[in-house]
Amino acid sequence: MAHDQPRYTSRLTAILTMIGIAVGLGNVWRFPYMMGSYGGSAFLAVYLVFTVLFAFPALMAEMALGRAVRGGVIVAFTKVAGPRLGRGIALLLLTTIIIAGSYYVVVIANLVFTTAYSLFIGFSPGHLDSFQSILADPWLQYGISLVLIISCFYVIHRGLRKGIERISTVVVPFFLMAILYLIVYTLNLPGTWEYLLVFLRPDFSAMTPTDVFAALGQSFFSVGLGGTFIVVYGSFINENRSIPRLAMTTVLGDVGASVLVSLFLVPTILVLGMDIDAGPGLIFNTLPEMFSVMPMGRVVGSLFLVALTAVAFLSLVAAYQVPATSFQQLRLPKVKNGYVLIFLAVIQAILCLPSCLYPELIATLDLIFGSGMQVFGSALAVMGMAWGLGKQKLLGQIFGSQDPGMPGKIVFGWLRWVVPLTLFAVLTGYIYSSIG
Repeated sequence: MAHDQPRYTSRLTAILTMIGIAVGLGNVWRFPYMMGSYGGSAFLAVYLVFTVLFAFPALMAEMALGRAVRGGVIVAFTKVAGPRLGRGIALLLLTTIIIAGSYYVVVIANLVFTTAYSLFIGFSPGHLDSFQSILADPWLQYGISLVLIISCFYVIHRGLRKGIERISTVVVPFFLMAILYLIVYTLNLPGTWEYLLVFLRPDFSAMTPTDVFAALGQSFFSVGLGGTFIVVYGSFINENRSIPRLAMTTVLGDVGASVLVSLFLVPTILVLGMDIDAGPGLIFNTLPEMFSVMPMGRVVGSLFLVALTAVAFLSLVAAYQVPATSFQQLRLPKVKNGYVLIFLAVIQAILCLPSCLYPELIATLDLIFGSGMQVFGSALAVMGMAWGLGKQKLLGQIFGSQDPGMPGKIVFGWLRWVVPLTLFAVLTGYIYSSIG
């Protein structure tokens, strides 16, 4: 099965593709609203700690698992947990990613409309109410969602090199340049530094178990952990690529994007006197108002929104790639790969409708499937690599040697015991506090 598995064409395209998966609406849409809703700058600090201590090691383990098995989610978990249990776990995680993709596409549909409005009409104080009323039309959102679903599966049909790699190498650098420009503009607004310094004084005493769980979920969601995305894309990594180096680059790119986005979005929200805990609709209230008052707002805003839409689209492609690759590798008799893509597209078209009609569902679904199941799935993937495939396989994939000495012992012990136990402890604490 490994002989026809695609590979990244170069180290650069591998890095840009992995960053493209990680950096998306998780940084621009999800991170600011999660930070505003779950503890402010204290959330940011806890998120950074979780990313370094747990998300980065888990990312290495998931990459190693993907490269070791050279297969999708079903193949991977079947190898580490046996046919019956492994397939059950895989189907649970694939269901999670399918549901997450169903509301994620609606958020991106909102973004596509926002981008089109900026390009063709432009934001001005007189247009903001009209923009918000049209944006609230559920059938408009559904129509755009259907176009996005079809477009994503077309890119998947084109394959890794003609589709995903080509988009990543253009989109990721463009997105970075757009963010840097907005930071320079925002930090020169009157009063920005005063608001920012006040906001960056964390109050850890006010954090609840839900806030801690949300920070952990964000660190895992943001880099694409969950036993799904990274396992599939890790299977494309060449044998001579360094997994620690690729994982570190991915994490730095992702955390850097989150911090950079916060540097222009949070001060803007505070300077404009807006509500930072507005929830999932935060950026769709903030960005139009920001672009309506800034110099050359239509040009700059449109360029940024185009870049953001492209990065978000890349993340959505990754979300659909996971079940597509996994089900295609089952090699079902008389079922062509194209039929698998059509079936998944129809499922997504059905599942996204509730999020279009009832947008308040998105925050709830995102906490369950975007945070909870991501953490749960990643814990299972880490355990599968450390316990299922074993020490030699894990260390061989990560270090290129089955006996790297003390560093290997530390990494193996951390991944086998500390990471899974911590993840399950935080997840259990959140569930207990929610029930109580």
